[in-house]
Amino acid sequence: MVDVIPFDARRFKSAAQHYLAGRPAYPEKLTATVARLCGLPAKGRVLDLGCGPGQLALAFAPLAGSVLAIDPEPEMLALCRRQIEAAGYSHVEVRQGSSQDIGAGFGRFDLVVIGRAFHWMDRIATLRQLDQLIVPGGAIVLFADRHPQLPANAWLETFNEIVDRYAAADPGRAVRKSPNWIRHETILLDSAFCRLERYSVFDERALAFERIVDRALSRSSTSSDRLGEQAGNMIEELRRRLFPDNAGVALTEVIEAEALIARRD
Repeated sequence: MVDVIPFDARRFKSAAQHYLAGRPAYPEKLTATVARLCGLPAKGRVLDLGCGPGQLALAFAPLAGSVLAIDPEPEMLALCRRQIEAAGYSHVEVRQGSSQDIGAGFGRFDLVVIGRAFHWMDRIATLRQLDQLIVPGGAIVLFADRHPQLPANAWLETFNEIVDRYAAADPGRAVRKSPNWIRHETILLDSAFCRLERYSVFDERALAFERIVDRALSRSSTSSDRLGEQAGNMIEELRRRLFPDNAGVALTEVIEAEALIARRD
């Protein structure tokens, strides 16, 4: 039995405004390499499922003939639309919806990309549905990022300890952090998209205190809506423990942005 996090369409309502500033963008080299490895045609069609503020939709817009970006959260879609309009991409459609809504009416896709969102879906049902929508030779790509255990990332132990403590009461987080949670790779290996490969790119950047706050508030489990008055306590603890001398300094983080490519056998 594969656990499924209960669907909450407005989970990221207040987190949306912090997402672009708090979450790292996917490196251009990563998305360009994925397009090449997957053989994405110049006129190919891409679905950005659970698009959030549109990081992947924007990244793949120059690489594809058309992009459909869908997400259940209106605040995320508003951010996505603003970015698409600012970039002048007329071939990117932004639509409200979730993995539960995809079906034959969406048409066929050469590539489906999912960034930091697959765990919110009924993964088995989603893969079965995508098997009907992805053309022969097409692929699903799960994008994520992680922090290697390097000296530059030592501060993350404190950050995670603080944020995880405030997130402990979130029921969705409890499902994903359960020892019974099944990794994405296991789900994929038991699906039609069982041929897997992973590609990653390392990046280093500086983070000011304001971006640390955005990072914490961009998580649905520690959003201002979910924490209420406790959000201020969390922010103050982050400042006190991560920036004890001067909140004007910056921390350094090394990120490994990765793409897990899944194809049919």
